[in-house]
This record gives sequence, structure tokens and C-alpha cells, in this order.
Amino acid sequence: MIVGLGIDLCDTRRIAKSIDRFGQRFLNRCFSAGEQAAMAGRADPAPPYARRYAAKEAFAKAIGTGIGEHAFLTEIEVVSAPNGKPSLRLSGAAARTMQGLAPAGHHVVAHLSMTDEAPYALAEVILEARIG
Repeated sequence: MIVGLGIDLCDTRRIAKSIDRFGQRFLNRCFSAGEQAAMAGRADPAPPYARRYAAKEAFAKAIGTGIGEHAFLTEIEVVSAPNGKPSLRLSGAAARTMQGLAPAGHHVVAHLSMTDEAPYALAEVILEARIG
């Protein structure tokens, strides 16, 4: 059963400006060390960072709380399988809040889809409660 749905559109130019203006401080506030390592050495990191930022915002919408005490940006990490399929790795309040959406006897699984078409990045998160 679906217990949450969120979608977000992010302008890659806004992310590029934030990286240029605030540098590492912006990256540390918004992205995990793993996400930053995955972006290291990219000629233009703004589009993949924008996809990840959109995914974090979409997740926050799916749990119904927005970014804040129930989900911090660095607790919502976008990871990729060897085949490139993205997924969310959650920790802290973000993980607890998502699991709090589960009916008794269920657990919640997050599904993520991301795309970009310059200058925009889009992400959608579906939260599914499963028995067990």
C-alpha cells in the first residue's frame, strides 16, 4: 500500500550558483560524504547534485513533514546500484519518520526515480508499506 508520494523539480542553475557561492559549506549542509565522493572529479557536478537535491525534497514531501526536525538533508542519501539504479539510504530522524508511517506489522520501502533535462532535475519518491 502506498503511504507517501512526493515529487520535486530543481533548477540545476540554482545548485551551480550555490556551489559557486558557498562551496564546501553548501555541499556539507546538503549532501552526505558518500554523495560528495560520488560527484568528485565530475566536470559539471550541478546536474547530478540537482537530481539528488530534488530526491531529498521529494522524500520530505512523501513523509509529509518537509525538511527539518523530521528529516535533515544529510540523513537522506541517494545511492546508486552497480547498474545505476538510484535508491535512498536513510538514517536518523528521516529513517524513523518514514518507518513511523507504517501500519502495524508493516515496514516502509522507498522507491526513487530521478531525471534531468537542462536546466531542470526532477525526482519522485513513492513510499510503500509492506507486510513484515
